[in-house]
Amino acid sequence: MKLASKLFISASILLAACQSAPKADEAATGEKQDAAAATGATYTVDTTNSVVTWAGTKPTATHTGTFKIKDGSIAVENSNVTGGSFTIDIASLVDTDLTGEFKGKLEGHLKSPDFFDVAKFPTAKFEITKVEAFDSTKAKSLLPGATHLLSGNLTLKDSTKNVTFPAIVSITENALTAQANFNIDRTDWGMNYKGPDNPQDWVIKKEVNLQLNVKAGK
Repeated sequence: MKLASKLFISASILLAACQSAPKADEAATGEKQDAAAATGATYTVDTTNSVVTWAGTKPTATHTGTFKIKDGSIAVENSNVTGGSFTIDIASLVDTDLTGEFKGKLEGHLKSPDFFDVAKFPTAKFEITKVEAFDSTKAKSLLPGATHLLSGNLTLKDSTKNVTFPAIVSITENALTAQANFNIDRTDWGMNYKGPDNPQDWVIKKEVNLQLNVKAGK
């Protein structure tokens, strides 16, 4: 290996450590599971007031933005979530920390085949597989007031993985809200910039922060 290549790789590893990913719960990731049976009343996701916020980190900065939620529904029986799913509009990706030319360039870069490839995969999906009460005596969370552990199949591009994370779920007779803040490893879904062994990918943090703010009603 040439000296210049060695120096580049060493610098890449050093720079990757300069900026930390947002502090949040690390989602437990596993293989795809069977969807939960959605029994009971149906709460339709309010797409106007629901949003997924994202944050990605590189050596010099953290970029933030949003995805819209395209559609979805959540089933509730005896004041408990039994199942449901929602579709994330990846093509709606917007960066919120930049302006002007740099904003447009980053949004185009993230929508390109280098990352989300929205021309082929304009949407993502989250499908509930399990919901259980959060027990603070058995588990810890960085999410204040966590009430539930939410598990679901998250499909990004052509990959589906099951993720589990703490959430705050509130249910009334006519309304439901769900909030969560967690990190996933983008490479679990095959999202690598110019390939998993490319040094340019190494300087981008693998951890991507996702914040869910879902509102639904009958």
